[in-house]
Amino acid sequence: MREDLGAIYVIWLREVLKFWRDKSRIITSLIQPAVWLFIMGKGLGSSFRGPGNVGYVEFMFPGVIGMTVLFTSVFSAVSIIWDREFGFLKEILVAPISRSSVVIGKALAGSTTAMLQGSLVLVFAPLVGVQLSIPVILKSLAVMFLLSLALTSCGIAGAARMESFHGFQLIMNFFVMPMYFLSGAVFPVSGLPAWMKLVAVGNPMAYGVDALKQIILGIQEFSLVRDITVILSVTVVAMGIAVLVFKGEG
Repeated sequence: MREDLGAIYVIWLREVLKFWRDKSRIITSLIQPAVWLFIMGKGLGSSFRGPGNVGYVEFMFPGVIGMTVLFTSVFSAVSIIWDREFGFLKEILVAPISRSSVVIGKALAGSTTAMLQGSLVLVFAPLVGVQLSIPVILKSLAVMFLLSLALTSCGIAGAARMESFHGFQLIMNFFVMPMYFLSGAVFPVSGLPAWMKLVAVGNPMAYGVDALKQIILGIQEFSLVRDITVILSVTVVAMGIAVLVFKGEG
């Protein structure tokens, strides 16, 4: 147990330090949210409004946070392919530690960096008319971490047996964009056609975005308990799949 906990910490620390030292990555991570909020949001906001008295840019704000968490979480799993390419993964797998500790360490590292990048988007809140209190910020960070843990686990499960960076990116893009657009981040799930609503209900991203909307804006599609339950369930299932795949590694 002590060796496994030490391995989880070392793997987590390695990935977090790589993120912290890459200042250009931290700065450029704000560009995409800014484009969505101040170009897409303002442009579409001239024609559409969010539910109730919420402006469209305010409505998009939690979804843009979710988008940042989604992209960072899923693509953080590409580090597994890098580690396999340069031999670091083989060194980890031959160490006297369980394969589950490798998965947990990678998942915690990816979710930490995703939560940090998602938290940077909060600086735009005053510029789009969203008021954030300390309790709201803390609750939002907790949801970001849980959502990123679920999404990172999904990314790890997908990357565990892949050899090609390009193949991983193509496959993940095939899933990531529909996950984002059917999450209620750009338009309410309740207004979708029946078949799209059915797909959205099966989309774990929808529950993370909904939880952020409830906390930040006070609007919701589902209950907060349902949101958290689905996110935790996806985390457990995806992490279990990733552990099984890693146990088959040579």
